[in-house]
Amino acid sequence: METIPQITAGEGATLVRSGDVLIVGGFGMTGSPVHLLNALAETGTRELTYVGNNVGEPGLGGGRLLRNGQIRKAIGSFFTSNPEVVRAAHSGEIEVELLPQGTLAEAIRAGGAGIGGFFTPTGAGTRLAEGKESRLIDGREMVLASPIRGDVALVRAWKADTAGNLVYRMTESNFNQAAATAATLVIAEAEQVVPVGELDPNSIHTPGCYVDYLVQARVRPEDLGSSVSVSADHKRVDDSRMAMARVALARSSQRVRSFDPVLAH
Repeated sequence: METIPQITAGEGATLVRSGDVLIVGGFGMTGSPVHLLNALAETGTRELTYVGNNVGEPGLGGGRLLRNGQIRKAIGSFFTSNPEVVRAAHSGEIEVELLPQGTLAEAIRAGGAGIGGFFTPTGAGTRLAEGKESRLIDGREMVLASPIRGDVALVRAWKADTAGNLVYRMTESNFNQAAATAATLVIAEAEQVVPVGELDPNSIHTPGCYVDYLVQARVRPEDLGSSVSVSADHKRVDDSRMAMARVALARSSQRVRSFDPVLAH
């Protein structure tokens, strides 16, 4: 079985060229290939198109690339997780293309599967659909979404074997699994790299045929920003939003009862 070259994060960063489309796994900082991104921030690579759910956090991962002025355009869903991205977009420092999260995930998957595009009802009739082809399908307006492919994909795995097979841990799979299929060159950083045969074949998420290089890199709490903080999620929701949630829950319960003859009585 083929052995995938193991390199350092710095060596991996040199494989990204100025002007590349870079697809990056991760959701927040969870499952983010932070070591590869931080190494890329130490290079002179510029004019990148950064595709990912978000652009790291201030000074972390993709956030370092942003501070360095290495990103020309960002394509993603949740840019507000990094206020510096919002400011850069408003000031015109970077171009931003906002995609609904499910559309982004499917566009990357479609890019990896060789699909020429797909129609989705998400975003139909909104500003996100402006300039895009739409059609009526089964009585619903659908918007054409284009596939996304990259020159390079940077992904983060929990375990890898020396043949490049990857296993993601729980929610760290997020965008990583699709990203690993949708680029010409794929570099995976992994917490552990084990010999072939130590991974259960039934548990492998990304086959080694997709992976070109491996980087072993252990994550520390300081690498993960707010993703590692439990207290950061314990924010009190304001009363008006709680009232909206109660109304939505009550209406949902009523609908369930109306459809279920047992609950209705």
